[in-house]
Amino acid sequence: MEKQSKSVALTRGNALGGVLLIVLGILFLVGQIFDIHIGRYVWPFMVIVPGVVLFLGALAVEEELAKALAIIGGIVTMVGTILLVQSITDLWASWSYAWALVAPTGPGVGLWLLGVAKDNDELVKSGKDLVRVGLVMFVIAAVFFELVIGVSGFGMGRYGLPLLLIALGLFLLVRNARRGWDKA
Repeated sequence: MEKQSKSVALTRGNALGGVLLIVLGILFLVGQIFDIHIGRYVWPFMVIVPGVVLFLGALAVEEELAKALAIIGGIVTMVGTILLVQSITDLWASWSYAWALVAPTGPGVGLWLLGVAKDNDELVKSGKDLVRVGLVMFVIAAVFFELVIGVSGFGMGRYGLPLLLIALGLFLLVRNARRGWDKA
């Protein structure tokens, strides 16, 4: 009986593999016929999938190893996701600030999801805290690199940094005036 169930499992696995190969073949054929460069959008999944597999491994092991796998899985998956977005948008200069999504946001997402899956409030909280810190860092860096410096061609270009310095100077003067000139 065991031999029969093993052969049934192998047959199902072979059938699933065959279906996947046919679907991939059709996608690549359609891409060739209509000159769609599918590989441009598919290759980041070579990074995303191992990251997801690492995270799934975290669900099957003890707590300390699970944390490590969740953190590494979060980092790898985040790198792949960033690469996918950059492949689609051609905004490769965003690496100048996307690092904040890799760490601490990636590990935060990994810990958060692990905490939810294992019903561990401490992991959920620490994961959420890391995600918040990472997103704040990302937004601040994105505003600076895109709007002030203009790494992707957006923003204020050569006027950005001088205007930022003037704005910061005015802020300090106004704040000082509110407190009173004699207390400064």
